Amino acid sequence: MTIRGTIGGMADRANPAFATGAIAIPLAAFALAATVGTREIHTYVHVMAGVLWTGIDVFMALVVGPVLGSLSGEMRARWFERFTPKMTFLMPSLATVTIFGGITLAVRLGGFPNSGPWIGLFAFVAFVTATVVLGRVFDAFTDRRWQAFFALVLVGNGGYLASELLAAGTLPGTRPVIVVILAVMVVLTVQGFGFLLPNEVLIYQEMMSESPDTERIGRLGMRNAKLSGVQGVFQLVIVVLMVYLRWGGF
Repeated sequence: MTIRGTIGGMADRANPAFATGAIAIPLAAFALAATVGTREIHTYVHVMAGVLWTGIDVFMALVVGPVLGSLSGEMRARWFERFTPKMTFLMPSLATVTIFGGITLAVRLGGFPNSGPWIGLFAFVAFVTATVVLGRVFDAFTDRRWQAFFALVLVGNGGYLASELLAAGTLPGTRPVIVVILAVMVVLTVQGFGFLLPNEVLIYQEMMSESPDTERIGRLGMRNAKLSGVQGVFQLVIVVLMVYLRWGGF
């Protein structure tokens, strides 16, 4: 199953209009808010994406997970077969807009001085780690496509970090709360793109196999439901940290 075929097949399962809108609308809103929008619009886009992302994860953990846990393996698998393709397109776009919307908003409000090296460090650690985890999940370390993708991620993010450090001369100091927020965002990024998203792809691949294993589909789906709960906890931690940061003033 090719990468293009997998994406196209999941889009068909999710409904092509939904898949397109789930990606295009949040990213377009972020692009407009960060470039020509006012600070109020920028704040609104960041907060709304975060509310949706956190709300869905918490709902999955507190409501959907326990309900699905009481169902038979076959019924659970049928539910995930319909639900997973939609989540595959919606959640990554909400996470991306929340994280980068928050970073760019902090810079815009003046609460993140000397941000370049720290953003470079965040991107390097988060995306390189997520790519390594992705390779492990799919056992793809010997796959040339993964090797090329990993090289691109490593060189691209490493080059960006190096250029920012050279321009600054060193890693500049910043408020401890910002360091903690960046660390939590690293965890969320690795969980989302290294575990949750790959599990959704594995569910789809199992669905499309000649003899789908409903127990495996249900098991992978429940694993994601539990991981969503972990994500929700970290997201609530970020909310507390952001309130503290904002209350302290920029």
